[in-house]
Amino acid sequence: MNQTSQDLRDEYKQLADLCRTLTPEQWQLKSEFYNWTPWDEIAHLCFFDATGLLAVTDAEAFAQDTAALNTQLRKGREISAIARQKYNHLDGPALLAAWEPLSNQLADALAALDPKARLPWYGPTMSARSFATARLMETWAHGQDVWDVVARRRPATARLKHIAHIGVTTFGWSFVVRKLPVPTVVPYVELTAPDGSVWTWGDAKSSEFVRGTAEEFCLLVTQRRNLADTALRYSEGSAHQWLTTAQCFAGPSADAPAAGLRKVVYAD
Repeated sequence: MNQTSQDLRDEYKQLADLCRTLTPEQWQLKSEFYNWTPWDEIAHLCFFDATGLLAVTDAEAFAQDTAALNTQLRKGREISAIARQKYNHLDGPALLAAWEPLSNQLADALAALDPKARLPWYGPTMSARSFATARLMETWAHGQDVWDVVARRRPATARLKHIAHIGVTTFGWSFVVRKLPVPTVVPYVELTAPDGSVWTWGDAKSSEFVRGTAEEFCLLVTQRRNLADTALRYSEGSAHQWLTTAQCFAGPSADAPAAGLRKVVYAD
């Protein structure tokens, strides 16, 4: 659990270090992710890291907070608007100063838990390990929006394995959330890690497969890239069907960006 929490902490730091370089104008640049700005991305992470800390340290307070949040959602308010209202008194640097210690406090609290400890969340309970990797995945995904909007290439790290694992294990979910039948043949997944090693999941003898870089796979399953904008290789059955609908996060079904929409021309 210590290593998973440290990976989460490192993911937070990488994004925070980028945000420290943003100009006031860059904090307000609109990304291709629903026109969210870097400020919106950090406000979203800050909001859910705050509720995450409640889930880890005070389940009763988390339940009360969730009930209040659900009341607002039933009234038609969107999560993005709720987060904006909570933090709209802060500019970018001040928001970052609020988020950094909060996120590290969450990572520290998770490090102290048994990896199998059950934690409340929005939906089924989660193990502490799964909770930490889910926060890492969300931080990485929303962080990608910030890297993209300033046209800078993010260094890939071994932390991608956490996200790739979530991507693989949500194969069935990607169909269930769309009310589609789950294919009986699960693809074999073979990904090249940033250091050149190979990560694999599933049966190498499967008739279905996905191969490519871990980074592109993670960009796909977090819906930060369209399949057509990657060099992933795949079989034409359930693997192709999966990659066109892959969704490694909870909530209602969502669609990947249109082909070409998020092909970024990097400045560096």
